[in-house]
Amino acid sequence: GSGDNLAVFALAGMGARLTSVDISQAQLDTAASRAGETGLDIAFLRADTVDLRELGDESFDLVYTGGHVAVWVSDLERYYAEACRILRRGGMLMVNEYHPFRRIWRASRDRLELAGGYFERGPHRHDRSDAVPGAPPGSLPSYEFNWTVADYVTALMHGGCELAAIREIGDRRERWEAAPLAGLPNALLLVGRKR
Repeated sequence: GSGDNLAVFALAGMGARLTSVDISQAQLDTAASRAGETGLDIAFLRADTVDLRELGDESFDLVYTGGHVAVWVSDLERYYAEACRILRRGGMLMVNEYHPFRRIWRASRDRLELAGGYFERGPHRHDRSDAVPGAPPGSLPSYEFNWTVADYVTALMHGGCELAAIREIGDRRERWEAAPLAGLPNALLLVGRKR
């Protein structure tokens, strides 16, 4: 799920040959237009991250996924198995996700209060109608999964990669966060190498 394609454009600017995958054709069309404007040669593919059958086995040196993608994926092991399948032997899978510890808190500006347990994976239903002018309340449900650190590591290893590195990065509260999360890790970074 390449979303806004910021990582794609950064890597392309460094000379990488890239394929950007997203389930949203509108996201891909916007990114393709921007790539054309900047002269970047990027392939764009509309596909679900758990079904990359259009991409051949062992055809990539690096797969990068980040930016809060996994919360919308109901089968994390299948997701990472597909990522590992398309990697060449020795290739790297880089996972950069919003840290799971930050997903469990109720919206409160001045104190931390649990909204749900760390092991309550979901799916969790959220109403997104407030983000669309004129949408009736409750009309735009969104479903998310709260994976644990162990879920990420296990899915990566079951997918066919060995864990090469794990890092927890940052500890500031982001402007958009509705709880005082300063001091908790901001991102979880995993690097796997295909066996």
